[in-house]
Amino acid sequence: MRLMIASDLHGSVFYGKKLLEAFCREKCGRLLLLGDILYHGPRNALPAEYDPKTLAGMLNEKKKNLLAVRGNCDTEVDQMVLEFPILADYAVILLGERMLYAAHGHRGMKNLPLQNGDLFLQGHTHVPACQEENGILRMNPGSVSMPKENSHHQYMLYEDGIFLWKDFAGTITNRKSLQ
Repeated sequence: MRLMIASDLHGSVFYGKKLLEAFCREKCGRLLLLGDILYHGPRNALPAEYDPKTLAGMLNEKKKNLLAVRGNCDTEVDQMVLEFPILADYAVILLGERMLYAAHGHRGMKNLPLQNGDLFLQGHTHVPACQEENGILRMNPGSVSMPKENSHHQYMLYEDGIFLWKDFAGTITNRKSLQ
């Protein structure tokens, strides 16, 4: 199954539409959201077309395809308008012999049950990343609505051992093979 991974929508209907269009265009089975879905947070400027209520409705239409973890800007109030669970601190997905541990990332990797060769997916920094740390592959899709450090508005795809980072024009900005 083709998996789309995205983070940090921060209530942007403009980029929420782009993400859902890409989800359909890429023919993904699931979309994993790495937190900070509806609220923009006090340290951020308002993203394009900030409208959490409308974004919630758009995401609810895809609820059977969505997996999500809680970001530092996500709260119980957000869960009241979303029809899929968003308050789990992490998700675990087995990829053969590897474990993919998905979290927002604001708590780092300290004390996680990761072994050599496992993967840690995170959002939070708004900066795409792919780096190995002590035998763990740490990856970040960047931010859908508020990229930082001159990165693109983008998402990741995973299929058959390959991760791709793509912007909304469809350009591959990074690639990582697990083979």
